[in-house]
Amino acid sequence: MLIINSYDEYKTYEGKELGVSEWHKIDQNQINLFADATLDHQWIHTDPVKAENEGPFKKTIAHGYLTLSLIPYLWGEIIEVRNVKMLINYGIESLKFGQAVTVDSEVRLKTKLKSINDLRGTIKTVIEVTLEIKDSKKPAFKGDAVFLYHFN
Repeated sequence: MLIINSYDEYKTYEGKELGVSEWHKIDQNQINLFADATLDHQWIHTDPVKAENEGPFKKTIAHGYLTLSLIPYLWGEIIEVRNVKMLINYGIESLKFGQAVTVDSEVRLKTKLKSINDLRGTIKTVIEVTLEIKDSKKPAFKGDAVFLYHFN
């Protein structure tokens, strides 16, 4: 795990890969819980029998937003930014979903610090995030996560 203690230390990683998370398996239970939380019970996510018989992937697939919601968890496996009063998830830019994640697939987050700027005490980082699918050439998604840090 990468440990960052200050803005100046963070700045040294600009343009560089920050790291890759561990693999995380997305099972049907996680998909069903996400469906319950978001009220999105579309059969392609929650009905394994119908998905097998009628779906294009012959399995259920994870919601795109479920895969996106894994960023904070997987990000926490890659980096620890210390001496921070507050971290704000500011936005996501230029995100494209590349491929569906079928049930029981394993995914991991690959990250690169595209830019970091000190905006009068608020540190804005743009992190290129790619959610890779094990044994697949195409990622589940790729985009830029924007975080704001307030260091002590």
